[in-house]
Amino acid sequence: MEFIKPGTNFDFVGRMKIAFSISLALIIISILSLIIHGGPNLGIDFAGGTLVQIKFQEPTTVNDIRDTLKTINLGNSTIQRFGYRNNNEFLIKTEKSSSGLKGLSDKIGGALAGVYPKEMFEIRRVEVVGPKVGKDLREKGILAMLIAMIGILIYITWRFEFRYAIGSIIALIHDVIITVGIFSLLDKEFTLPIIAALLTIIGYSLNDTIVVYDRIRENSKSIKRQELEQIVNSSINQTLSRTILTSGTTLLVVGALFFLGGAVIHDFAFALLVGVVVGTYSSVFIASPIVLAWKNTKPSKKKRKR
Repeated sequence: MEFIKPGTNFDFVGRMKIAFSISLALIIISILSLIIHGGPNLGIDFAGGTLVQIKFQEPTTVNDIRDTLKTINLGNSTIQRFGYRNNNEFLIKTEKSSSGLKGLSDKIGGALAGVYPKEMFEIRRVEVVGPKVGKDLREKGILAMLIAMIGILIYITWRFEFRYAIGSIIALIHDVIITVGIFSLLDKEFTLPIIAALLTIIGYSLNDTIVVYDRIRENSKSIKRQELEQIVNSSINQTLSRTILTSGTTLLVVGALFFLGGAVIHDFAFALLVGVVVGTYSSVFIASPIVLAWKNTKPSKKKRKR
């Protein structure tokens, strides 16, 4: 199925500088947001502590719950809504050490029972993660990302060339930084499911990039008279229908997860939505043009040596 008419020739390469400028601006905003917020908003998986999820039968507010829980010592804690507003669900997170966690959910339930009838609220979930476990999970999450990147670098170098590997890695780093930056800007929690989403984004974006790279390689062999700039641009245009259709159908599925999947996978689906959009953009405007930019730097280096 051809979504774009054969012979269409959008000048993607000609807009390379504009695309690079947009990406650079997004990356700078993402990094600044992370610096201002002191890094990602780590969830209990990575930060450690206790999480209590409570559902109320009637509307209430974060301030009302906070006032009610002043009678018990929660230490450094946060209270926030969970899921959609009309669900009336809240998360209470505390950074207390494991020695102070015993009976915490009972204390919270007792404090709430002093203000709300017992049938008006329900403690639905209690999670406890020690600080050492949180640190271990954080380190393993980072290690998983690094191993994935190194494996991709080796694979793309073996299948194509080193310059293609550099282009794909830069595009993937671009995707991850912008996705994490958007989470930071929106102050969303960074949890294990988000790491899973980032790894999924890496795989999806890489698959898109390889399709374009494969077409560039085929065209380079069959159309030797054209400049690499024309070959890259033609290759992107030839795979554009496939890129749009694949991204569109993926967004439909991920969109269904986001809107219908419930609060538990809401952030996971949101990360995928952002990643699919950014990954599609980087496959077209970042990965392939970097191959061209890398190629164009070689003549100048030779001239310097002379």
